[in-house]
Amino acid sequence: MNKKLVKIIASWVLILGLVVGGRVLYAKVFPYYLSPQGEFELGDGEYDENDELGEYFGKQVKSNFIAQVPERLNVLGSSDENVEKKIEVDLSSQMLYVLEDGKRVGEFPVSTGKWDRTPTGTFRIWIKFRSKKMSGGSKELGTYYYLPNVPYIMFFYNDQVPKIDGYSMHGTYWHSNFGHVMSHGCVNMRTRDVEKLYQWAGPDAGGKSMTYANEGNLGTTVEIYGKAPSRY
Repeated sequence: MNKKLVKIIASWVLILGLVVGGRVLYAKVFPYYLSPQGEFELGDGEYDENDELGEYFGKQVKSNFIAQVPERLNVLGSSDENVEKKIEVDLSSQMLYVLEDGKRVGEFPVSTGKWDRTPTGTFRIWIKFRSKKMSGGSKELGTYYYLPNVPYIMFFYNDQVPKIDGYSMHGTYWHSNFGHVMSHGCVNMRTRDVEKLYQWAGPDAGGKSMTYANEGNLGTTVEIYGKAPSRY
């Protein structure tokens, strides 16, 4: 093998090594950029008894809660349907606030994006599911998740964050570290907390397992602001 060919091969090996090494280093420092939120997939909102075993950061987790929403209950705020409802999520404090006509009627600790940032801005809830499978992340980086039967899901969007991106507020059975960043971009809540929010927020589910917002049944406004604490 001539010296020129050896130099060419050595150069390509060096370049490949730098690319692979750089990706590994980047993944160690900025893993959330390489393990995105899973894209939205439509479902029927029903609990799947045949798919209860999930995976979260390499560990098996079991769906241990069947979301069952009765007819509308006034568990938060006023029973007056004319009040202006709004949800605020403060990334800095990892808190979610429930407002009616500008007044807080509830607050809950949450866990927002660690492996992928939670978007900021003003959004609308566009669809609700009583229960749904979620998956995403990266097996290569150890951030993969497969979570069947996630309870009480409220997907939100705006002109900059499309519906297919799959950002939502939902219940959580795979961790209990609320008040700290933990998610791939969604707003994780304690199941007992998000059950109340699900019943309170529009669109009104009316006892159905899946509900779209429409002109006669609007989705509640969701405002997300602030800067999340360090991911490390």
